[in-house]
Amino acid sequence: MAATLPEILLAPGTQPLVVADCYELIEQEVSDKSGISGTAVKLAYKTVTAFAPGHIRYMVESLLPELADKLQPYWADFRASGSSEFSDYLVKRSDEVAEALVSVTDARAEASDRPTIVKAYRTVRGGATKQVVAALPRVGDLIMKYAG
Repeated sequence: MAATLPEILLAPGTQPLVVADCYELIEQEVSDKSGISGTAVKLAYKTVTAFAPGHIRYMVESLLPELADKLQPYWADFRASGSSEFSDYLVKRSDEVAEALVSVTDARAEASDRPTIVKAYRTVRGGATKQVVAALPRVGDLIMKYAG
């Protein structure tokens, strides 16, 4: 039986590399943002990094298992389909995949006791699905780097 996506991404020798790549992906996505919504994302990101240095990397580390679990059904279907590019597969199901991923951060924000971070999250939550949809090609490529 093929390994699951969580088994692949969370393997002891792989997880630190995945976390570093996810952090870089977030940095790239934030940097690429423009317009009013992009300004809101950049301000929220700056607020979090100023208020809690290292928090973004910590959140990547702590959320990765849940995010990998959310992506597993898509990964299994992708593998069964014989498709070659996971990024294309994700983009074709972008709204559904984005909502699944955002549900993880929503739950974390709901449970947080850090008001400044929760406020920053709520500032950008309305457009979160759109932001995740935009990142899906990079997410798919990142996953293929380790699991493809």
